[in-house]
Amino acid sequence: MMDSTMYQKTQKTFRSTNPCIMDSIDPTAVLENASGDNLVFSTKSDNPVTLETKLESLNIHAESLNESVSLSTKLLDENENLRISSAERFLTYLRIPQSVKKVKVVSIFGKTGDGKSYTLNKSFFDGLEVFNTSAEQSSCTLGVWAAFDPRLNVICLDTEGLLGVSKKEDQRTRLLLKVLAVSDIVIYRIKAERLQSDMYTFLGGASKAYKDHFQSALQQVWEKAEVDAPMSALGPSIIIFHETVHTNTLHCSASVSESPEDILRATFADLQLKIDSFSSLKYIGVRTQNSLTSFKELKNAIQLELEDTKVRSARHPKIVYHTLKGLNEKYSSELKNSPSELHLEQYFTCQERCQSCDVRCALSMGHKEAREAHYSPGRCRYQHQYQNCVYLCKKCNINGQRVLVKPSYQSISQNSWSSFINYVWSGYVIECKNCGEIYRSRQHWYGNKDPEDQAVITEIVHMWPGERNGITSQNSAQRVLDGVNMISDAVRSVSSQPTKVVTAWVTDKIAPAYWRPNHEIMHCHKCKTPFPPASAKHHCRSCGEGFCEACSSKKQPVPMRGWYTDVRVCDDCYLEIPPSLSLTTDDVEVRFRKYGEAVVSSITAVASVLEIPKGLIKDTVRPAYWMPDNECKNCICCGNPFGPVIPLHHCRDCGRGVCDDCSNTRKPVPYRGWDTAVRVCDICLKEN
Repeated sequence: MMDSTMYQKTQKTFRSTNPCIMDSIDPTAVLENASGDNLVFSTKSDNPVTLETKLESLNIHAESLNESVSLSTKLLDENENLRISSAERFLTYLRIPQSVKKVKVVSIFGKTGDGKSYTLNKSFFDGLEVFNTSAEQSSCTLGVWAAFDPRLNVICLDTEGLLGVSKKEDQRTRLLLKVLAVSDIVIYRIKAERLQSDMYTFLGGASKAYKDHFQSALQQVWEKAEVDAPMSALGPSIIIFHETVHTNTLHCSASVSESPEDILRATFADLQLKIDSFSSLKYIGVRTQNSLTSFKELKNAIQLELEDTKVRSARHPKIVYHTLKGLNEKYSSELKNSPSELHLEQYFTCQERCQSCDVRCALSMGHKEAREAHYSPGRCRYQHQYQNCVYLCKKCNINGQRVLVKPSYQSISQNSWSSFINYVWSGYVIECKNCGEIYRSRQHWYGNKDPEDQAVITEIVHMWPGERNGITSQNSAQRVLDGVNMISDAVRSVSSQPTKVVTAWVTDKIAPAYWRPNHEIMHCHKCKTPFPPASAKHHCRSCGEGFCEACSSKKQPVPMRGWYTDVRVCDDCYLEIPPSLSLTTDDVEVRFRKYGEAVVSSITAVASVLEIPKGLIKDTVRPAYWMPDNECKNCICCGNPFGPVIPLHHCRDCGRGVCDDCSNTRKPVPYRGWDTAVRVCDICLKEN
């Protein structure tokens, strides 16, 4: 039992905050408050009335009976359950008079055992134990407790401590963040010789959560509750209350040009944490060299923040309840809490990640020095820009062997034009160490199948930094084109420009039967203009005769001949009303030409040697990671526009457009498939 002095003080407190409840309590009723002390209450009524009878109108559950009459009220339990079912009961349990229309919310956070409850009791209730304190090892505050300060019109929220033993740590953190979102002022209590990383981590994460989730969620809560309570876009004010014993506070490290708050912001920035969602940041540091902690500076800082209504103004207490209830309903799904453990995998495993799927290498650090390649047991995803796949011999795979095969390209061994043409026609081959040659890309004049259809199977692999692509066939085509420049320059230097006999010969070999052979076409079939030796001859896909460019510039389908897309026709065969595609015929006769035109495009890769512009074929040989020519407007290094004076080149490393002056360096780029020295821009050279 309490002595008479404490009894009178407690009785006075209850009468001033909620006299209506005090009048209904039986004089012989003995109840326990939040701290476990016995309280005795008296009533002015002469009729003995049981406590249960008088509290019946409040409809208080038996399990929360003690909490309803204690000096603080349990608002949320440790499982995120809201313990008060309506805004009216919220006012009743917190003993907020009906005359109070505007309140602010102050909450406190910090590690367990740092004196959060004691700080609220000293700052708002003159040391009266409104919030329970304890000297036991177990946490004295579970969930969230609330009390109302009638002098300042403040709802105080005492929260469960961080870093306390809990099986639901993630759920506890979410609970605390929801409380922070409804608060106007947040006190972060830390009792340590130095500021610790958990404070920076929590506040940085809280700022991000407020910005990413709570700003929009608060607006939805107002609309759902049908209350007109516009909130500031900024979050609560943060007051860091730091108490030390043996070390100096940040005030001793501050200067005229750098305040303690500036030091805090710099530390947040160094940790790559943002606190831009908070309306303000204040640091209060006290050094306790005797047994009593000074709360004077903290009280003054709280008073100044309560009086400041420029950013966050006071609101009706019912709105506070609706806000907390709305957020609690929105963010209440079950969380799968992972057990706390040291991240040993991050400490000792390789730090490299696959560029395609972002999975980490599973091997230990230093495995590359032992010439052991990166490895991850998980499956990867294919991304075209990395071409992260390899070929496996299909026959060997059927026999249970995993044999890696790669495309290889024949080289020019002689200087004769026939050898060059053979090189152009040969394409690439795939050889297996067990089966020999299993595929040749240009084995037939037409109808060549892809290697995946008959010879190989494709396996998606991880693409680790610095490693070359699994299949580099697209780069091989560009290497042929790069070689064309050197050959054509050599030909021009000796003034031995070849004719277009090779192209004409191939054209005749793959032409449909109704086409007039090139060697018989001496002049345009329509205008009768003679063809010079090196001029182009065009065939009408409808009649098959030879025409000049001017007399065969129109295009339309010719379904009667097997051409179902727009193709070249002469002026005489062109129809103003396009023919119906229903007039189809077998395209066997023109199929040779369709395939052959693709083959001829390979021969024309000799570009200037055969007087065919190189730009016409660049799209077919460009590697996948190259930026298209039409998107390259300016040099990526110097910014000068491309044009006749400044020709466009591509960096073999990044694939972007660059001028010649900014790409004079030549070096191999093995991870892109360039094993010999190739053009590299100055930017990539510096980065590497």
